[in-house]
Amino acid sequence: MSDTLRGILAMITSCLVWGLSPLYYKLLEHVPPAELLSHRTLWAVIFFVVLLAVQGRLSDLRKVLRGRKQVALIAMASLMVATNWFCFILSIQIGKATEASLGYYIFPLIAVVIARIWFSEQLALGQWLAVGLAAMAVVILTWGLGVAPWIALIISTTFALYGAIKKGLALGPVVSVTAEVLLVLPLWLMVMGWFHLQGQGSFGSDLGTSLLLMLSGPLTAVPLILFSYAARRVALSTIGLLQYINPTLQFLCAVVVFGEPFSEWHAIAFPLIWVALAVFSVSALRQERAMRKAATVASGSSTHVMKSPSDASAKP
Repeated sequence: MSDTLRGILAMITSCLVWGLSPLYYKLLEHVPPAELLSHRTLWAVIFFVVLLAVQGRLSDLRKVLRGRKQVALIAMASLMVATNWFCFILSIQIGKATEASLGYYIFPLIAVVIARIWFSEQLALGQWLAVGLAAMAVVILTWGLGVAPWIALIISTTFALYGAIKKGLALGPVVSVTAEVLLVLPLWLMVMGWFHLQGQGSFGSDLGTSLLLMLSGPLTAVPLILFSYAARRVALSTIGLLQYINPTLQFLCAVVVFGEPFSEWHAIAFPLIWVALAVFSVSALRQERAMRKAATVASGSSTHVMKSPSDASAKP
């Protein structure tokens, strides 16, 4: 099996875990979102620290937490991902999983807008068109339902900002995520302690709930590790297309399994988003091919230039 195929399988597996995770969190809808997130953070920290210890890389984690500027960026990333996780868990518990899936659908489009503002990246015409279609879908949904899809907007924006912050951190994914969850762990331990002091702690109330809460650590960590494995072996365009498995499965879980309402306004907005993503994907593929072609031409020119001096020196 080639490295590329292994990477594709790893990416598909991570998307399957993320996409089907609403089924897992639905089993824990009796646990308050803040308490559930505190357990997710605790068991993720334990999983990552054990993994780094086995790999002999705990010293890498200590180095990461020494630089003041780097710690500040990691703290900002922690805030973004914690907000994202909280809104996702909350959406499932209040019957808004459909809206959460919308958030992960529009995330790539929000990300390119942030890249344009933050990093001054140039957008192709197709990408601007995709962003416009997504904005139209949000406006239609807001108009039809009488309220903006806040969960979708918060999920997509926090995840896009998280990615933008991470772009400025030259860290390996496992060390980086471990540092992120480790920084916010004291806060979530206090939240967990408060629930237990009030006699409302879910951990230990029954074996099934306790095991599910412990499982939240590997459920958080394993897809991230698989995604990181895939990112080093698979073309960015392929990753971009495969990642839509995640919100599609979330959408099916919400509508088919949970039976959440899917109004006529959803029936207008979601196809608009899907068209926007199709346009965006085609534009991104063309852009990547153009960049590869330019890199190939530049490489060929460089080789020609390198040969020229030797040819010239051979002349009388």
